Amino acid sequence: MEKKQLFSKKDWGYIAAGGALLVVTAILQLAARKIPGFGQWYAVTIYPWIVGSYGRICGYLPFSVSEMGIYVLVLGILVYGIRHIREAGCLLSRLVFFLVLLAFVFTTNCGINYYRKPFSSYLDWEVRASTEEELQTLCQYLTKKVNETVNQKEFERSWNQEARKAMKSLGEDYPELGGYYPAPKGVMVSWILSVQQLSGIYSPFTVEANYNRMMTDYNIPHTICHELSHLKGFMREDEANFIGYLACIQSEDEAFQYSGYLTGWIYAANALAKVNRESYGELYQNLNEQTIKDLQENSRFWNQYEGKAAEVSNKMNDTYLKMNDQPDGVHSYGRMVDLMLAYYRQE
Repeated sequence: MEKKQLFSKKDWGYIAAGGALLVVTAILQLAARKIPGFGQWYAVTIYPWIVGSYGRICGYLPFSVSEMGIYVLVLGILVYGIRHIREAGCLLSRLVFFLVLLAFVFTTNCGINYYRKPFSSYLDWEVRASTEEELQTLCQYLTKKVNETVNQKEFERSWNQEARKAMKSLGEDYPELGGYYPAPKGVMVSWILSVQQLSGIYSPFTVEANYNRMMTDYNIPHTICHELSHLKGFMREDEANFIGYLACIQSEDEAFQYSGYLTGWIYAANALAKVNRESYGELYQNLNEQTIKDLQENSRFWNQYEGKAAEVSNKMNDTYLKMNDQPDGVHSYGRMVDLMLAYYRQE
């Protein structure tokens, strides 16, 4: 009796295709990491075509394609797995091919961009260590701007349109941010992001900027602009935060201005609290009543989702950043303050 082979010819075809795709993926990753200028060339030459074509197609749909894709994928895996449960070779070969395909798409739509020139390299500013006095001056300025914009804060939930407008306007001052922006998407079941302590996420598999619709309103405009900055190939989180800050404070919409200034205030004030707790306390007391309520509401919102899932998500995010040439991991977010100080000095 002839022994049945684990893999059929078709299975070996999937494995071979996966192997070839893995080689291409590895070559692209090595080129980005080892060949000077390759990441920059790719980010400004190839990646805009991906955003303008694939990203545009996904952008036309009124829902998050990446979110729906997850649900369909989970259902598809269950159905396919049940139908072929006795065919180990079939399941294994398809799984290998699918995982390699995901790695390839991630590399082409995101991974290579980690090795492009940072946004700060385009700025003719002095980014340097600053004194405590300079930090206090920035904090006082941000407090003033937060108090000026809060009274006009009427969130009409036209965030998606205004965010694209703000980013396109910013592109007039910084050409690296110019061009087409697909529509950002609010995640329908935002609880998925909340339990991971995520305000937003860029999906390289659908070239989409997704955001958490459940969080406190003032977070949303800045988060959307932050995620849209990734669609211009700027993957560093601290720089995406700063780009989002610039887009919001230069927006004509005062709700966006408030979001940008308050987000900037939080980063700068937290930095001040580490060196002078008393000055931070005085700064906080100078905030208007509505902003204090917003900050308290924000804390209550995120506190309810603290737990093991959030810890695991944070650890995975930290590992992910370090694997993609951001050695400080989640702590890289703190460098936003240096960029805000540099911008404030030149302004």
